[in-house]
Amino acid sequence: MTTSILLIEDDPMVQEVNKQFIERIEGFQIIGVASTGEEGLKLVKEMKPDLILLDVYMPERNGLDMLKALRSSGNHVDVIAITAANDRETIRKMLHHGARDYLIKPFKFERFQQALKDYKIYNDQLSGEGTISQSELDFVKNSRSNRNDRVMEPPLPKGLNRQTLEQITSFLSQHTEPITAEETADGIGLARVTARRYLEFLQKSGHVKLEIQYGGVGRPLNRYLFVKKNTTEI
Repeated sequence: MTTSILLIEDDPMVQEVNKQFIERIEGFQIIGVASTGEEGLKLVKEMKPDLILLDVYMPERNGLDMLKALRSSGNHVDVIAITAANDRETIRKMLHHGARDYLIKPFKFERFQQALKDYKIYNDQLSGEGTISQSELDFVKNSRSNRNDRVMEPPLPKGLNRQTLEQITSFLSQHTEPITAEETADGIGLARVTARRYLEFLQKSGHVKLEIQYGGVGRPLNRYLFVKKNTTEI
């Protein structure tokens, strides 16, 4: 089943990039594009999309105000925020009003793809009627292929934050072969030194296995492989 998307973004160049990204992901289709919040509200009513990709900084009515208006009117269409707004208050409010995910510009295609795939898992698992088990519900809530992929240790060392750690963990879990810190950084859109810090923490906490590749000229190459934890069901 194809998921219909309404793209609400005022920058024509970003609109085009997002369109191209969506075209690369199977199971999703853009049915409309709006450049303002007001236009977006009209198209939501007319087109009834499954999912909205919503910018925050827009003329006439910003994304947060538009999301509030949708919820006030009883419209609970799913929303993923895609924006340069990176202040904590805006992020908190967007999530509070039901945004399924929040992508901060600029970002890599892999993060965009992850957001849509996670949404697809969420939507597929909760669609239809009938009951759902606790393990299936946990699966949906975490928007992961395996809830045990999520890193849960508190608290993090100074300078590390949970959101970035979750992004790196999710990225690693998608690879069956060990990858380098450089590949991790490029895939998520981080500085390489930052990626190394998180990978070293994951290694020390037992979530990542370090493999050292020797040979060639220069220093040995460190590669990291995500370790899936096994748990006993109770």
